[in-house]
Amino acid sequence: MDRESAATAEALLWEDLAEHIRTTRRAEVDAKAITLDGFTLRYETVALGGTPPGGRSLFISMHGGGSAPPETNDEQWRNQVALAEGYMPEDTLWIAPRAPTDDWNMWFKDHIDPLFDRLITNMIVFEGIDPNRVYLNGYSAGGDGVYQLGPRMADRFAAVGMSAGHPNDASPLNLRNLPFALHVGGDDTAFERNEVALEWGEMLDALQVQDPEGYAHQVEVHPGLPHWMNLADRVSIPFMQGYTRSVRPHRVVWRQPTTTQARFYWLRVRPEEPGTHVEARIEGQAIHVAATGVQELDVRLSDEMLDLDAPVTVVVDGVALEETLVPRTIRVLHDTLLEREDPAAMFAGELTVTLP
Repeated sequence: MDRESAATAEALLWEDLAEHIRTTRRAEVDAKAITLDGFTLRYETVALGGTPPGGRSLFISMHGGGSAPPETNDEQWRNQVALAEGYMPEDTLWIAPRAPTDDWNMWFKDHIDPLFDRLITNMIVFEGIDPNRVYLNGYSAGGDGVYQLGPRMADRFAAVGMSAGHPNDASPLNLRNLPFALHVGGDDTAFERNEVALEWGEMLDALQVQDPEGYAHQVEVHPGLPHWMNLADRVSIPFMQGYTRSVRPHRVVWRQPTTTQARFYWLRVRPEEPGTHVEARIEGQAIHVAATGVQELDVRLSDEMLDLDAPVTVVVDGVALEETLVPRTIRVLHDTLLEREDPAAMFAGELTVTLP
């Protein structure tokens, strides 16, 4: 299949899926409630401005709370809906979801990832959201969620903003292609949030020194402010909106967190195990790979990344493997679409690398 045929097939596959979604998911969109595997994500929306030609941007904003009675977390949810007035930019859809559970780690349990995936797809189809301008932010327990979900779902968002949270066991390594805003009150000493924020700022600084094209970040610990920063953190919004999603970055850094993912940007791994590590980059027609704990790696490719009409070479740990042509196929377009239901993250070709 040539490049033009692949582009036509990509558009037709998405049109077919979008029509299926419009037919089968209208009820959950009208109810503002998504249920998967026994967990229900309810949400409220606030829209501001119009719909620009490329589509609105989407902000998913996670409330605080935690291990508390449901009515306490309901109140925090209502507060997050109201925050749209202070934070929200023009031509935006602001969504404040209600956490499905009332636990301290409410926003980074395993069920959150597929619920957010489905929420994003629904908003693309029903609200005309630009899939490359989806942002995530959160306050307090919601900030905890940003620390966790940002790195493990980095390929879904254009940028993320963390306010007044704690990272727990999260790592910033996967943020290579995801701009990260971090704001904490200088007097927010509970769980040492203020000190940990400074540590993360130092880690992001060091990562960016090593890799100047990656790890964009905005870090501010606001002097004299407590846990509630009285909207001082809203400067994160224009920072975030300055970025669109990098769907096919030339370099990917991927360390599996406790909640694993099979796919990250243009890579898919087997097995999915916490702590495995992959780094891959594209230079011309060569794909350089280094990995720990991974047996097989599927590399997804498109004509935006390199020339699929010319041979591709895979280099593993500095050793070049045999050159190969990577065909464009309907199967790969179809499979990569159904994995994420993301019209901007389809790939036409795939090759599998067996790793030592």
